[in-house]
Amino acid sequence: MMDITKQVDVLIKGRALMLKLIGDYSLEQINKTPEGFNNNIGWNVAHLVVTQQLLCYKFSGLKTALSDEMIGRYVKGTAPNGCVINQQEWDLILKLFTELPEKLLTDYNNNLFKSYSEYTTSVNVTLDSVEKAIDFNNYHEGIHLGVVLALRKLV
Repeated sequence: MMDITKQVDVLIKGRALMLKLIGDYSLEQINKTPEGFNNNIGWNVAHLVVTQQLLCYKFSGLKTALSDEMIGRYVKGTAPNGCVINQQEWDLILKLFTELPEKLLTDYNNNLFKSYSEYTTSVNVTLDSVEKAIDFNNYHEGIHLGVVLALRKLV
């Protein structure tokens, strides 16, 4: 049996590292899409918020903590396309980025996750439980941490 507390701790620590790496960046830097990239730091952070909610909550048949508009802007396959994150939206993204992992652990410990609709990811990993979704989400977050590390050098 997977230890969800440890998996969520990895998520929390990974996100804390991401915040430390981008904490001093201006909105201009957060929104800058360097040549050769199709997204920016802000999109990556918001995409992680959206993906975790979809993988863990939506496929478990539960309501996400996000607006449909936010999901639509940052779901897999999207890009900034000239949309600029303003300070109010960035503050919300950072709040969700920080708070939602703890909510996930609380909701898991309160047995909110009763079922899961099987989902095969773009890297051909089939998720059939929230536990597998939490585990896979950490892998996904690591990929985007790498992207943000690359973006940091160019903004």
